Formats: sequence, structure tokens, C-alpha cells
Amino acid sequence: MQEVFPNALLVFDRFHIMKPVNEELNKVRKQTKMTLKGSKFILLKNGVDLTQEERMKLEAILNHQERLKLAYTLKEEFREIFETCSTVESGREQLLKWLKKAGSVYASVLTTIRNHLDGICNYFLNRTTSGVMEGINNRIELIKRQAYGFVNFDNFRARLLACFSD
Repeated sequence: MQEVFPNALLVFDRFHIMKPVNEELNKVRKQTKMTLKGSKFILLKNGVDLTQEERMKLEAILNHQERLKLAYTLKEEFREIFETCSTVESGREQLLKWLKKAGSVYASVLTTIRNHLDGICNYFLNRTTSGVMEGINNRIELIKRQAYGFVNFDNFRARLLACFSD
């Protein structure tokens, strides 16, 4: 990347940073033996998107075990950093504060975040994600599967142009 795009900044997509945090939260859920139906979905869903009924269920889930409650609270604080910070400096400051608080629950995730902190903080420059590109790649893979592979590249190219042109 450095050879081809020497002036480019590496930016880590917030989705890919949230994913290991959510996975770790789910491990804590399993360790605390939270088996209430739908508990995984409610814990992993963004807190601001919960319905009133889901909030009541969340309260019952979080009262099950203090460690689970802490893990959920830290996950929501982490997500909130990406929602509220508007500069690289404020994002870095908030992430470093979070890293200090989260050590007891998210130890396995902390190393990854520390190792890639610059790329994670670059997200706050213009808050772009790779969602659109991943959607395009997903569509291309679907086209390839539907065609059982293309023998002729021109046919594949024509199909892609037909799907992605207005």
C-alpha cells in the first residue's frame, strides 16, 4: 500500500473494531451463564436502537451478573466514542481512557486496539467506512455464484456493468 499510495492514511473501519468487542461481550454472556432467550441479540444491539420492551429485558439481563453489566456498559461507551468524537485528537483521548477502564473485561481486545490505534483514530478524520465497498464486493460474489463461474471475462464484465450502471 505504501508503494502504490505513499500519501494514503490507513483507516480502520469502525465495524471491524466493534466486532471483537462484541465477540468478547458474547463470551462474557456465555461465561456468566446468561441463557435468557434473546439475550445475545439485546446485548449486541446498539443501546440507542432498543425498543422500550427490549430495554426492560436488557435491565433484567444486566441484573443477572455484575461482570456482564460492566462488559455491556464498556461496550456502549466504546460505541459512543465513534458516535461523538469529531477529531483525531479527541478520539484518541477517549479511546485511551476507555483502554484503561476496559482492561478487566476486554483484555484480549486491548492489544489489537493499541497496535492499530493510529489507523483507528484516522476514522475520525472524515468518518468514512468501507461499507459501500463491502456491499459491492458482496454483489460481485453473488453474481459469480449465480453464473457458476464465468468462462469468458467479457461476459463477466458485461454482467457487472449491467448490475452497477444506472
